[in-house]
Parts: sequence; structure tokens; C-alpha cells
Amino acid sequence: MILLNSSIVFPHPESNHDHDVLAVGGDLSIERLLLAYHYGIFPWFAEGDPIMWWSPRERYVLPPSEVKVSKSMRNIINRGIYRYTFDTAFVDVIKACSYVKRQGQPEDRGWLSEDMIDAYLSLHELGYAHSVEVWNQEDKLVGGLYGVTIGKCFIGESMFSKASNASKFGFISLCQHLDKQGLQLVDGQIHNDHLESLGFDFMDRSDFMAFMRSNVMESLTF
Repeated sequence: MILLNSSIVFPHPESNHDHDVLAVGGDLSIERLLLAYHYGIFPWFAEGDPIMWWSPRERYVLPPSEVKVSKSMRNIINRGIYRYTFDTAFVDVIKACSYVKRQGQPEDRGWLSEDMIDAYLSLHELGYAHSVEVWNQEDKLVGGLYGVTIGKCFIGESMFSKASNASKFGFISLCQHLDKQGLQLVDGQIHNDHLESLGFDFMDRSDFMAFMRSNVMESLTF
């Protein structure tokens, strides 16, 4: 694990053979974040801790065309109890996600600090970070997710749900949209049961990095 300084550089992820945390420190500047995401590196740390940069040995990924839609979810979609939008309430989505506890996170601390929220707002303004909003029939925001698009990969950061299956509805809608737009992979970063139910599977870090190298281009229209 490498301690970063003010230089906008990272150690090569393949140098981190047996660990998921690649580096500590640095900052959340746009330049550093974009460099990180292009090489499959992402920040994840609890508020009050130093910035930790991750490059998991195994990524949890999904081609958007292969998203699993259960019979119960098809019923929800067909009933029209939710609708989705893209990039209409990014601030509301990321703030709602800041209250969601992530696996391995201390119970008494959030994982999205104000600095992180500000950084992703800047990425959103530059066209890299995107949100999916899920609305109920009363036009209340009941679910959503956000992530970063690099080339043909959507890197999911977090999702939230205030109503049954709202985040699943949003994610399935996103995958259908991404598939039509020609994006080839959704990166869920690390395993959790929710992503598993949607069809995610493991990809070796070296294979993920090879995908990013061959598909990093000007991001397709979201």
C-alpha cells in the first residue's frame, strides 16, 4: 500500500498482488479521480479517515444486456408503479446515498463526506457522473443510484431505496438504457447480495484492466 503525495500519480494496480487497497492519501481533485477511474481505481473510505484508493483483486461486474429481471420485478415494471429519469436530481440522489451503509463500513460514520459529494458534483457537471432517479406515482423520489461513465463502462458507486424494489427498478432501467447506448460493462466494484441477485459475477483484476484499456474512449452519450 503506497502513501500518495501531491503528484497526480498512482502505483500500477498489478503491483498490488495480494491486496485490494492500492494507496492512501492524495486528494479528490478531478484530475486524480479521472486518472483513478481510467485505471479501475476508486476511492472508498469512512468520513474522518484518510482517503483510501481501491483496486480489488476481483471486480464484480455485469454486461448490461445480461441483467436478471425476476418474475416479480417484471410484474412491478408492467404495473407502472414507478418511473425513472436520468440526471434530473443528481444532488438529491447522492445525498440520499450518503446515508446508506456500505459493507464493512463503521456503523457510526457515513462513507460520503461533503468533500466526496462536492467532487462527484464536479464530475457530474463535466458529464462523467450520472444519476438514475426513481419516482412513485405521487412524484416522490423513492430510489436511485449514481456512478461514473468511463468509455464503455459504467462504474456504479451507490444506490438507495425508500420503497420496495425501487433501486432494482432503477438499476434494471439503467441497464436497458446502457445496452441501447452501446456500453458494455457495469462495474459494481465489490460483491454484495443485492448485486448478485441482479446477475453480477466476478472478473479478475487483470481482465478488468484489459477491458478498460481497450474501451477507454470519449464516453458515449448517456
